[in-house]
Amino acid sequence: MNPVYSALGTTIFTTMSGLATQLGAVNLGQGFPETDGFPEVRREAARALMEASNQYPPMKGMPVLLGAVAEFYGRRQGLNLEAAHNVLITSGATEAIAAAIFALISEGDEVIVFEPMYDAYKPLIERAGGVCVSVRLSPPDWRFDEAMLTAAFTPRTKAVMITTPNNPTTRMLSREDWDLLAGFVTAHEAYVISDEVWEETVFDGREHISVLNVLPDQGIKIGSAGKIFALTGWKVGFVCAAAPLITQIAKAHQFLTFTTPPALQAGVAFGLGLADSRFIEARNALQASRDFLRDGLEAAGFVTLPADGTYFLNIDLKGSGIAVSASDFALRAVHEAGVATIPMDAFCSEGGASMSVVRLCFCKSDATLQRGLEGLIRARALF
Repeated sequence: MNPVYSALGTTIFTTMSGLATQLGAVNLGQGFPETDGFPEVRREAARALMEASNQYPPMKGMPVLLGAVAEFYGRRQGLNLEAAHNVLITSGATEAIAAAIFALISEGDEVIVFEPMYDAYKPLIERAGGVCVSVRLSPPDWRFDEAMLTAAFTPRTKAVMITTPNNPTTRMLSREDWDLLAGFVTAHEAYVISDEVWEETVFDGREHISVLNVLPDQGIKIGSAGKIFALTGWKVGFVCAAAPLITQIAKAHQFLTFTTPPALQAGVAFGLGLADSRFIEARNALQASRDFLRDGLEAAGFVTLPADGTYFLNIDLKGSGIAVSASDFALRAVHEAGVATIPMDAFCSEGGASMSVVRLCFCKSDATLQRGLEGLIRARALF
């Protein structure tokens, strides 16, 4: 067995979702919406499924979607992308990340990652033969600084893996953050693989800054239709980068999934052409859900951390006067209080257990959030 995978255990998401189902608990753990995404996008995909071709589409993506991605990012983020040269369509953002890593990383190359982080990064980097160099960030601001980057970058640094907005911390990179990181990346002739799947899920008037706004020749931007349209099961991803990088990443992609279902590509292309007001409407609805849960938690005596974007909101257990580890809280909460959460240490390597933060998912109905809030209040009373 390949040791990268044989050493992996059951993920915390599988564990907590399984316990939520088994125990009948409210699932505020795994990040999937309770509603089923943009209906107009689903209708267009259904039409294409029945009326258009269902045979192999082009490996790099259907021209209509390549063009829609380039136009969307030009309109929404000011990026100058050529559909034929700067865009690649993948079967989900995780496949896009895998293709980018496999295309760039060779045996012994170092990749800087920031913890807490999405759990797919480390095994993919190691499967490519790379070495993860972890930089541990801390609440409440989850920021890196010059000293951290100086310690992390070496002559073997090939790439940096960044997530903005971040899952699980929710933090967005500011222009100041990007400028600091860009200086190191440029000096070391490295690349940045930027996981930007939450780019349309940002709150309080914030503006997303893409890696391609800062490092157009060394940046690889990853996007997700599943996150943009709240259709997480569709698994349609985008890679945007300079033409030589897209050519290389496409070579890895062709031997992973090769292509992506054409009806889904057609639906996504249609959706990306919707008016900006439609995306603002979806963003405002999610912000209202965040505020509903946050206000209820704070009224009950919990301390929450800033939530810049994503589907998630974090509770500072220590700040809330709950003197147990995040894992202990999460397990007792699901078993004894009927609510599933995710402990932040699940997103860290060794030593993360001291991080007393739990992550909640708020892309649910008010009724579900209210039930989850009541469960969390019961959980608080256990400690």
